[in-house]
Amino acid sequence: MTLWTSLEPASVTVDPGSRATVRLRVRNTGDVVDEYRFEPVGPTAPWTTVEPPTLRLYPGTTGTVELTFAPPRTPDATAGPNPYAVRITPTEHPDAVTVPEGNLTVTAFTEVRAELVPPTVKGRFRGRPRIAVDNLGNTRVTASLSGGDTGDRLSYELKPSNVQIEPGRAAFVDATLRPRDIIWFGSKEEHPYSVAVRRSGAEPLPVDGTFVQRGFLPRWLATALSVSLALAIAFVMIWITYKPQVRSLAEERLAEAGVSTLPPPSPSLSAAPSAPPPAAVPVPAAKPEGPATADAGGTGGSGGGGESGGGGASEAPKPKPKPKPETAATAVKQLAARSEGRHICYRAYVADRGWQKPVCDGSEAGTTGKGLPIKALNIAVAGTGGVSGNGAHVVEDWLTGDKWSSAADGKDMYIGSSKEAVSPLQGFTIKVNDGSVCQNANVKGKGWMGLGCTKPGDWRYGGSNMDEGLQLEAVEFTV
Repeated sequence: MTLWTSLEPASVTVDPGSRATVRLRVRNTGDVVDEYRFEPVGPTAPWTTVEPPTLRLYPGTTGTVELTFAPPRTPDATAGPNPYAVRITPTEHPDAVTVPEGNLTVTAFTEVRAELVPPTVKGRFRGRPRIAVDNLGNTRVTASLSGGDTGDRLSYELKPSNVQIEPGRAAFVDATLRPRDIIWFGSKEEHPYSVAVRRSGAEPLPVDGTFVQRGFLPRWLATALSVSLALAIAFVMIWITYKPQVRSLAEERLAEAGVSTLPPPSPSLSAAPSAPPPAAVPVPAAKPEGPATADAGGTGGSGGGGESGGGGASEAPKPKPKPKPETAATAVKQLAARSEGRHICYRAYVADRGWQKPVCDGSEAGTTGKGLPIKALNIAVAGTGGVSGNGAHVVEDWLTGDKWSSAADGKDMYIGSSKEAVSPLQGFTIKVNDGSVCQNANVKGKGWMGLGCTKPGDWRYGGSNMDEGLQLEAVEFTV
């Protein structure tokens, strides 16, 4: 060994967002001039700097370098003790590497952000927004949620009402808002409300939203029903008042034929028995019904001609066209019509099950814990200027990506493939043209990988790591 080292101090504490310095003393115990190169290693290496990075020492002399630790104020700087180390490589003796180690304690900090998705919901009897709670600190957060509004016009149902969030992760809470009074007729009403995120020893974090309550029957429908009822009453009154004259033509036809409907006179009442009886008008006998061959033949001939001509009641009904499947573009257009703002809808093609129904704005698509991989994704957006992305598959033990796909607002984008010959998705890359997109992926055997958001206009990868190649089972997206 031609090197002696000393860390002063060996243990140090630092707050995220600030700096701490440790002095490293180095002595050349060899008999030749040597140059030493310093390189930080370990989990703290990304935010550790060494100044100077190299040091040239004569035999028996001592030099000093400074290690500066600057942990960011993000979840990456894990609270608690973090070991650190510096690799020292001599130029003259590259095999004699020395790695002095120390301990860096990062203090804990909490930072919570909450958001309603969407901030405005509409409905007649209920509204169903979601609350996204992000833990931006470096320690676990436990929080409870409750809702309230001015005038106590709404009731709140939150599932779950208590959440535990790891650093850098997010939790989604499903909320159901119900108005206490129903608007039967009239225009819509707006009810501002607030959901409070409460933590022990901290001020509640309020998140404001609006519930737009619609009337059960719109005003135009009430007017139409009134007009229809008035017209129905008027029609009944006219029908009762006006009695149509019905005249039978039976007597006229009998008179023309010379047939009387009166009974014949009795012989005892005859005034002139010797008079010759009046000549009877011959009545043509009714033609007896013969076999159905002639009529049936004529009827059949005309019917057959009708069938051969392509018209008539015997024509076979045309098959009804199959309904078009509901895609992500269909769902996002319907959602954008109900609620203004930015939206993202998506659906998954699950192996052995096919396409699922579309879900939107942070809901789960796919399956968890069933071993069923996602083979393709169908994504559509509104209010983001379009969406782009591609899928990642394992081909010959390598993780490779598809060609990029893109779609404008309200259009369908597909990544992956539902063909049996194509392997399931292991991951995906996504971005939106205006603003940012957040994603969370569930990977087989590892669970949810954590919420990650892109910078505006940038892309982000989600799913299995490059060297693992684990299949993708479920996804969540928000914009």
